[in-house]
Amino acid sequence: MTPKIKVCGIRRMEDVKACNLYMPDYAGFMFWEGSRRYIEPEKARLLASKLDKNIKTVGVFVNSPITDVAKIVSSGIIDVVQLHGQESADYIRAVRFMTQIPVIKAFSVTKGDKVEDINVSPADMVLIDSGSGGTGEAFDWSFLEEIHRDYFLAGGLDPGNAAQASSTGAYALDVSSGVETEGYKDADKIRRFIEAVRGTKE
Repeated sequence: MTPKIKVCGIRRMEDVKACNLYMPDYAGFMFWEGSRRYIEPEKARLLASKLDKNIKTVGVFVNSPITDVAKIVSSGIIDVVQLHGQESADYIRAVRFMTQIPVIKAFSVTKGDKVEDINVSPADMVLIDSGSGGTGEAFDWSFLEEIHRDYFLAGGLDPGNAAQASSTGAYALDVSSGVETEGYKDADKIRRFIEAVRGTKE
């Protein structure tokens, strides 16, 4: 099965136009102020309103107060919550209860997250990455063989390895720095990544 595609770190109208042209399944907004891809909620609202309605919007949070997450959800900016900090199982359950939308919990291989914790997480889906913080570093994908649930694969993905990543069994591939040039989303790299995954030429 061809994995779905998430382009994360959307922060400009040019990024929205590229997504609308090449149609990833998800577009991610970074709401953690410690990231260079951070976007203010009001700007995210504007960009989300211009995205094709078939593209689901994801909000990325890192150890945020649950009320802050719920506020952004209630504003209608995002369809999915993605948690990238040390959020507990109780936190995840509380977010799901308050927002009533799907939750993705990220786990970092290099930071020692265990397979058993990933498999039993109460999140709707999990994301597995290298823990490199969006620097484009990959990890040993053999780790994925022990994951017995749908997962997003992130970390070190780019147009050059997208086809190989597609064969891992991931539910979705999550790309950010791998489709950037000098720190900004590159429409041609987005195109090439999506073509490599879907095996099509637009």
